[in-house]
Order: sequence, then C-alpha cells, then structure tokens
Amino acid sequence: MERLPGGRRPRLVSSLGLGRRSWEVTLDEERGRLAWRDPRPPRRAGENCFVPISEIIAVEETEFNKKQRNIGRWQKMEKLHAFTVYYVKRARNHRWRCSDVTFWCVDEHLCNQWTQALKELLEMQKSRPKQLLVYINPYGGKRQGKRIYEQKVAPLFNLASISTDVVITEHANHAKDNLFEVNIYKYDGVVCVGGDGMFSEVMHGLIGRMQKDSGIDQNNPKASLVQCNIRIGIIPAGILHQGCKGSTDCICYSTVGISDPVTSALHIIIGDCQPLDVSSVHHNNTFLKYSVSLLGYGFYGDILKDSEKKRWMGPMRYDYSGFKTFLSHHYYEGTIAYQPAKHTHGSPRDKESCRMGCYICKKSEKQLAEQTKKHGLKHEEGEEEWKVIKGKFLAINAVNMSCACPRSPKGLSPAAHLADGSADLILVRKCSRFDFLRYLVRHTNQDDQFDFPFVDVYRVKCFQFTSKLSEDNESNVMDIGKKRFGQFCRDHPVCCCNIVNSTWNCDGETLDSSAIEVRVHCQLVKLFARGIEENSKDEASYSQSSIEQLL
Repeated sequence: MERLPGGRRPRLVSSLGLGRRSWEVTLDEERGRLAWRDPRPPRRAGENCFVPISEIIAVEETEFNKKQRNIGRWQKMEKLHAFTVYYVKRARNHRWRCSDVTFWCVDEHLCNQWTQALKELLEMQKSRPKQLLVYINPYGGKRQGKRIYEQKVAPLFNLASISTDVVITEHANHAKDNLFEVNIYKYDGVVCVGGDGMFSEVMHGLIGRMQKDSGIDQNNPKASLVQCNIRIGIIPAGILHQGCKGSTDCICYSTVGISDPVTSALHIIIGDCQPLDVSSVHHNNTFLKYSVSLLGYGFYGDILKDSEKKRWMGPMRYDYSGFKTFLSHHYYEGTIAYQPAKHTHGSPRDKESCRMGCYICKKSEKQLAEQTKKHGLKHEEGEEEWKVIKGKFLAINAVNMSCACPRSPKGLSPAAHLADGSADLILVRKCSRFDFLRYLVRHTNQDDQFDFPFVDVYRVKCFQFTSKLSEDNESNVMDIGKKRFGQFCRDHPVCCCNIVNSTWNCDGETLDSSAIEVRVHCQLVKLFARGIEENSKDEASYSQSSIEQLL
C-alpha cells in the first residue's frame, strides 16, 4: 500500500462482510485504531465499534464457507475470502479476554491488502515481546501452575507468534540460580507462573544478575543499583488467600487490578510496561532481601512465623495464625529513623490512588532520568535530616504499593504509588485489642484506616529500625528478659509472657534479623502491566454487543 510523506499510511476504508451483511470498515493509522460501523440508516443501525491497534493480538487469514439465500432460492456464490482479527476485549472487574471478529469479501486482492496492512502495523509495535523465558512452579496453586500455563496461556502466546523457553522449577531458588547462568539478554522478558513467592524468586535472580554484570556490590546499602530493562511477567497460579502476603497475588491486584492468568497473559502479549519501585533490605552492611510489597514487623511478622510451623494445615493456617496472633496482642519496643520522601508529590493520607498513567509516577520517572543523566550511577546523598521515633509498636509496616487483595480491596495503604521512589511507613502503636481490631477491620471497607490516634503513616525514601534488645547492649539477654517479663505482666495481666523480638515479613518470607536498613530504589524493575485502569467508559472502552448479536 502506498504511503504518504513521513511514512504515514492513508486511511484504508472498505465495505466488508460481517455476519450476514456488509459493514464499513476503517483502518486509521493516524488515530491508531480499527473501526467498523453499520452503514444502514440510524433507525436500524447497530453500534459503532473499534479496537485500538495496540490491543490487536493477531491477524490470520480464515477459510470462509458461506451459503446465501435469496428470495427462497439457493444462489451460487463466488469463493469468499476472509480474515480474522483477534483482539483484547474488556470484561468486568479489570478482566481481559481474547475476542475475535471475522470480515469477508469476494475480492482476494482486497482481503490480502487488509491482512498485510494489519500485520505491518502489528510489526511496528516494538514494545511487544518476541521471545520469552518462562519459569513454572509446578507446586503452586494446588499443583495447577503447569496446567494453567499449558491450557490458558501457551495457546495465546502461540497465537501472537511469541516463542518461549519453558523451565519447570525443581526446587526452591531454581529460577533465581538459573537466571545467573542463562543468556538473559536474548529474551524480551521473563515470565513466572505461580504466586508472589515465585515472582520474588525471579525478581531476585534478575536484579542480582544485572548488578553482577555491572559490578555493583549488593551488600552496600547505599549503592545505586542498575535498572532492569528486561520486563517481568506474572501469570498468577496461586491460592487466593489473605492470611499471608505471599499468597494473595497482591502484586497482580496492585498492578493489573485482578488475579487472572488470561488477563496477565494478554498484558504480556501487547507489551505493556509498568515500572516498579523495589526496596533493598540490609543488616550490618549485608544484603538480605528485596521487597516490592510488604515489609511487616510485629503483627504480620508473627503471623508468618507462626504459620510456617503449621504448613500441614494448608491455607487455613493463615486464618488460624492470624487469630492466634491477634489474641496474643504482643507489642515490641524499638526505634525508627527515617528520611521523608520530599522528592515526590502527594501523601499517604490523600485520595490519589495510583492508576494507569499516574502523573506522580510519571514525574518521578522524569526526575530519575534527569538524575541519571546528571550523575550517572553515582548516588547523591542528600543532607536531609533523619527523623527518629521511639515507642512500643503492635505493627510496623512498610509498603511500596497498596497491597490490595480480595479481602482488602484498598490494601494496607490505598494511596501508595507503584513507581514514585518512596514507601509508605505505617506505625501502629500499642493500643487495646478492641482498637487494634477496629484498625484491622478498616482494611476491608472504605473508611480511612489511618484515622486513629495510635496510627502514624509517613512517606519515606529510606528508614532504619533497631529493636530495644539491640539497643540494650550493656545488658545480657537474661536480664533483659526478666525486666521485660515484669513490665509486660503489669501492662497485660491476662498474659504471662512476652516475646522480646518479632520477625520481619518480607513479601511472605521471614527475615531473622530484627535490626534492618531499608532503601527504596525508584523504578528498579519493569513489569508487563499498565497499572489499574479506571472503570469509566471512555474512548478506549468499545462496545461489542451489536457484533455478538450478528454472529
């Protein structure tokens, strides 16, 4: 097809068969969409429909055998030529599905012209992956990970002409270790099939490999880490449950809006890209873990530690451990030091939820690009003052995202942003069981969960925590235990003991060290996602009801 100056393609408009009649079909490259409308009078016209070119999955030539009846007699028709367009169709609750529409005509040249034009436009979508490395956890989601991939995901990848190298993991950290050995640079992305734990393993392997190849020491808590430009895709195959953050698929809920393997596969196919902040966790200049969702000390740490001892209970262990931890009502003394995130806009108390095209994250992306251009990989330490808080806490939570999940639709911090280079630090001070229950219930409804006198929340770029036990270096452990035993019994006469230290819950995995240093790395990794779309019907939400009535 001839092109206009500048490489633009003129609008391609044809009358093509759709169902039982002809429709006017338009391929508008300038507006970036394929549209079709019923040319009949308005009183009989169906709805006008369109699909963005960026959301077309594939175009295929189709065998089309059709008999037409005219005035009661069968009429012999010329051979019909057809092509089918596979595209993304939106359903409820952010769910995506693969739909298709078939157009036909009697002119073979016209049919080939349409097919060639559409395929050329798909080839121009440079963000789409061509080759993927896929890791499947065969034990995730009641051992359904392999079946979910083969039945729901692999056919879509084949339809989109995406080649894959599939690795079935055989043991813990298999994917992480493998990423240090394979040639990752020949892939356009790495896909993990499993839950948040499987994603964490792939993320650690990918980040670690990039730092190793760049000569960055991960044990240095102040090191500027190299960004990972190889995107990560998540195909959820875990059990949906609230008790532990490692089993809620909260990363999918916070970046896509739903935990659904087909929806996630379609985001991968069309090449979506969502930057994501990552927090590094260190202890005494030793690297421990990376975190993208929850770092929890106290309540969530105790739940995870107790549930690990009861794996034989299955998913019920989370509810059991959560109820047991709530009744124990342990509090922990310590010191929090943090640097406020003055570089980013907004606050944890505002109503600005992070959504697709978030202007706060976009502004942080520009700031990061300017900083990298000016200083390179060298990290410039600011002279900002550290703020210090001492106290007794029931829970200390730091989140890089909302941590939304089915039982907590708004998450632990509804206004947290995915890629603004900050974390929301939530401090729940010692309070009564009833007040703490009120706070937990707020996670499940629309009320402001920070509107309590015993809850403080700060937007930070780094923080340190030291437990009371670590501070009392001059006393031995037994003396500290005796002192705290007496104090605890006076404060809580219904209990007879207390735990000196809690455990950190790092994205569903325990950390043995209570004293940690945490730093947020802005947009360190990228996902095959686009952020949660608004539910409002706009130009990007097209109607398909009339087409379904015709076919």
